[in-house]
Amino acid sequence: MSYFVYLMTNQSDDVLYTGVTNDLIRRVYEHKTHIDPKAFTTRYNIEKLVYYEQYSEPKFAIAREKPIKGWNRARKNKYISEMNPDWKDLYEEIIG
Repeated sequence: MSYFVYLMTNQSDDVLYTGVTNDLIRRVYEHKTHIDPKAFTTRYNIEKLVYYEQYSEPKFAIAREKPIKGWNRARKNKYISEMNPDWKDLYEEIIG
C-alpha cells in the first residue's frame, strides 16, 4: 500500500491545502466534488492537485505532512514550483 502527502489549491492559486491519504485518487476526487459541504476544501473551492509525494509507510507520510503544514506560503510555493512549475492540475496524471 502507498501513502501520499499532497497539496491542493483553488483555481486562483490563493489558498493551499495540505493533506495525507492512502488513496490519492479517491481523496482528490472527494475534494474536487466537494463531498463534505462543511469542509475547508469546499469552502475555499480547493480542486487542483499541484503536488504530491508517495511513501510506503503511513508514519513517513504523516511525519512529512507535519512540517509542510508549518511552512510559510513562500516556501510552499517554491516547493510546488520545483515539481510543477506551471501549477497544472496533476489529477489527470494520477488517474492515468
